[in-house]
Amino acid sequence: MRPVGILGGTFDPVHVGHLRAAIEIRDALDLAQVRLVPAHVPPHRPQPAASAAQRLAMLRLAVRGVAGLTVDDRELERAGPSYTVDTLTGLRAQLGRRPLCLLVGEDAFVGLTTWHRWQELFELAHLVVMQRPPVAAPIQELPPALARAVAGRWADSAQALAASPAGLVWRQALPPLDISATRVRAALRAGRSVRFLVTDSCLRYIRRHHLYTD
Repeated sequence: MRPVGILGGTFDPVHVGHLRAAIEIRDALDLAQVRLVPAHVPPHRPQPAASAAQRLAMLRLAVRGVAGLTVDDRELERAGPSYTVDTLTGLRAQLGRRPLCLLVGEDAFVGLTTWHRWQELFELAHLVVMQRPPVAAPIQELPPALARAVAGRWADSAQALAASPAGLVWRQALPPLDISATRVRAALRAGRSVRFLVTDSCLRYIRRHHLYTD
């Protein structure tokens, strides 16, 4: 079975960097789909500026008509902090032994030991570390607990991810694309154009609902 990718975040707002990364990973790993999962209460960052309903609406607009990208709103339906381990547990129960690939940025991966029940993540999914140039630090520079946890888990090839449901780690290089939601929000507050940083449908929604302005 082709793996399913999971890309979480606040998506406040979703921008083309999110979408391009999802498409690059989808194609590189031959994923059946990438599920974009908006967080309700993010454990490691401030509460989003836009409401859950607004962020969900923008995500759905952004992925409309994009093959292999879909929105999964399960974290918005749960009360309390949006812990990834709970999301993966639910997906595992739903999808059985289909391989799951949790897509994380390099900064998030290095800080993985601060996540709730982080050791259980390897039992539920493969971890795909998204790298942007320049290439990141080698494994010996990871925090000791994380280095021990991933030792022996590095996949020899991307194809290995499809051969088992979970437990491997793979680094996937992405093209450089310096876009962030923080930058988009700042530009909107300053009255600058964000055209081509977000999709046209998302931009129309932002303007219609007067989001990210003072």
